[in-house]
Amino acid sequence: MAAAAAAAVGRAWRGARLSAAALLALLALALLALLALTAGRGGGGSGVGQPGSPPPPPPLPPGLREELRQRRRDLRRLEAAAGGGEAVTGGLGCGDLSLATGVSVLGWGFTKVVARAALAGGGAVALKSVHGAGREVRQCVQRYGAPAGCRRLAAYKLLKEVTLLQRLRHPGIVQLHGQCYDNSGDPEIRVTAMLELGSPLEMIQLLQTPWEERFKICLSLVELLFYLAHSPLGSIVLLDFQPRQFVMVDGNLKVTDMDDASTEELSCKEDSDCTLDFPTKSFPLNCSAVGKCEGINEKKNLFNAYRYFFTYLLPHSAPSALRPFLSDILNATGDLRYGINETRKAFEKVLHLYKSGLYLQKRPLLLKDYISLKGFRMVEGEDYKCWPSYSHLGCLLSVHSAEEAAAICNSQLQCQSFIITQQKTWTGRPLASFQSSLTDLIPDANAVVYVKRSASSGKDFRDNEIT
Repeated sequence: MAAAAAAAVGRAWRGARLSAAALLALLALALLALLALTAGRGGGGSGVGQPGSPPPPPPLPPGLREELRQRRRDLRRLEAAAGGGEAVTGGLGCGDLSLATGVSVLGWGFTKVVARAALAGGGAVALKSVHGAGREVRQCVQRYGAPAGCRRLAAYKLLKEVTLLQRLRHPGIVQLHGQCYDNSGDPEIRVTAMLELGSPLEMIQLLQTPWEERFKICLSLVELLFYLAHSPLGSIVLLDFQPRQFVMVDGNLKVTDMDDASTEELSCKEDSDCTLDFPTKSFPLNCSAVGKCEGINEKKNLFNAYRYFFTYLLPHSAPSALRPFLSDILNATGDLRYGINETRKAFEKVLHLYKSGLYLQKRPLLLKDYISLKGFRMVEGEDYKCWPSYSHLGCLLSVHSAEEAAAICNSQLQCQSFIITQQKTWTGRPLASFQSSLTDLIPDANAVVYVKRSASSGKDFRDNEIT
């Protein structure tokens, strides 16, 4: 069944008329076949020498054997780089995989296919396995004509990713929940990684979120790159650094694709060997005494973070008093004058200024222009919109204090009143709801409504009460 499904998927890629939906269905069929195969084998067992077993496969072409040897060496080198450190394998295995249900394909790439599956004990995971109809396998088959050997070659990339995830522990790296490995003696390795399930990173949606949430994404990325620069395996570079390699898990950014990560720094004989090239810029680096380009992995990660994340997410709708600090970060990372250590310190400074409210110094005091109605809150309902709001029904913004909320209300023509809600952002700042009119008030001992004195004209408002 598994072989038939794989063959069907291969034919699908060659069929020009097959719809995307049909291809997804075939990929799901291939994954279900893998689950059935795993259940039948119990997660292992070679089957060699059993009655009725198929004849041994023909020998692999020399070129493919050499590529396989190279990937095996790379995998062993990576395992050795861990220095025998403790590996986190996760609690799930082949038995859990065989009982998984509701398998649906989420997407696929050059080497792997990713699916969602429900676990028998509850919860869901992402399943990663070799994409038998992916470009890497297809190109390999075109070169060598050995489909099983080519799938084995691709499987080494997934094994490398599993090895990295077993040893790298950081909130910015997707968590490995387990794996199922079946090396049954034939030319093919069947490996499935069971990972933390996330949602794809959508940059267009991120651009529409409040600045504080976008700053959180960039700060999380900086913390991840700091960890990769000082990881237990040495400095790690993400060679395929793209937004599509990241997911969001419970509002947190995590890298999910590690098969193109490398712990090797570029070897050199002289400084001219150490030019870091990007499409629009090049950076000369130094060749160290040990024959390695100094900091090339760290700097490559950092510039990619600048061009794919910082440029788009940091400056727009940021508090005006913080913009000079953010401009310094953009300029210094865009020119690689900062390393990851300096970048991290700069982000921490901005976070401190923002959380403490120090960026609000030297502002006029405007709260005196408002009447406070203690013991009341406004009826929730749709009101005027502002951008970027935490609510699509009205204007809901993060503030440090009622004083900052008063300044925001004064800057918006529609605003006549506001209330500091009990909702908090990830920084601990409260959310303020701004209203275009004083709607019906509801008694609430823990709330205060602030109304512009100009808006209270003709109404008998007095501080601390309503009559």
